Amino acid sequence: MSAIYNFCAGPAMLPQAVMQKAQQELIDWNGLGVSVMEISHRSKEFIALTEQAEITLRQLMNIPKNYHVLFMHGGGRAQFSNVVNNFLGDNGRALYLVSGQWSSAAVSEAIKLVGESQIDSLDIVEKVNGLNQVNLPDLHAIDKDYRYVHYCSNETVDGIEIFEELDSPWPVVADLSSTIMSHEIDVSKYGLIYAGAQKNIGPSGLSIVIVRDDMLKLPALAQSSVMDYRVAVEHGSMFNTPPTFAWYLASEVFAWLAANGGVSAMAEVNQQKAALLYSCIDANPFYKNGVAPQNRSRMNVTFQLVDESLDAEFLKQAEQAGLVALKGHRIVGGMRASIYNAMPIEGVQKLVNFMEQFAAQHA
Repeated sequence: MSAIYNFCAGPAMLPQAVMQKAQQELIDWNGLGVSVMEISHRSKEFIALTEQAEITLRQLMNIPKNYHVLFMHGGGRAQFSNVVNNFLGDNGRALYLVSGQWSSAAVSEAIKLVGESQIDSLDIVEKVNGLNQVNLPDLHAIDKDYRYVHYCSNETVDGIEIFEELDSPWPVVADLSSTIMSHEIDVSKYGLIYAGAQKNIGPSGLSIVIVRDDMLKLPALAQSSVMDYRVAVEHGSMFNTPPTFAWYLASEVFAWLAANGGVSAMAEVNQQKAALLYSCIDANPFYKNGVAPQNRSRMNVTFQLVDESLDAEFLKQAEQAGLVALKGHRIVGGMRASIYNAMPIEGVQKLVNFMEQFAAQHA
């Protein structure tokens, strides 16, 4: 049977080696004769797993000592409200930069919790020569005071990525759900980083939160203890039973990344994969992409067939060829190939070969 390549935006494919190891250990983990899903999260064996997971993640991202690493319930969307509840008590204000669907959703959630008077937003995407382009504002020129500025580094729906790190007078809160560990960043430039696991880390239901010490001194709103960052720090992310199997798989993904050259090696391959696919789109008038080259996502490559009447046939033949989950988000349509860390370059090459053949077939 030929290889199946899963281009789903999330839950996304996991490294094959990690899935094979999980399969082997499913009913007998660590020689205990039971699954990792069946043991106490407070057992010495599971505590050792969590400690090693944090050590490896800290090494992969070069996380400074004055940052806490939390393994939280819920995906990235859960952090939309957690950020507000943890940092905007006492009438605090925040600035949100809007670059697409997910950053816009974060604004809506924030306003729902504290009202429009505490939330400012700036649209930072505009059409230039028919292409969506990000224009980051000069934050130092804004004569206001904010608890934080929030942005999303990569819009999975829109295929837009922001590669620059913000130059901000206020703490930066970043949704890195789609880009975490896809390329190197300077963690010290952020007040808080959060990421839903289901793209570059593991299965859904888990979030990674990396928070600087001083952020935890900001006044919080009344909220559920299970979503309180301070409670999570105090209890080592175990105030209540955590999503243990997701944590286990995340630890295996971290180990896989470390064994395969770390984040810098992933960044090099990710750049090659994206360049290969965008070159195919640009070289063939059968396809088009609506994002300015400097903001084209390396994780979620969106594209359209010039003749949209062929969309259904494209998807049908792609699936028959072992290329699955290429349908674009329902809001924007078209196609979307999500090529996170776990997607090998062979998968992208197979997609490119198919796209060239399909275009020639319908020329």
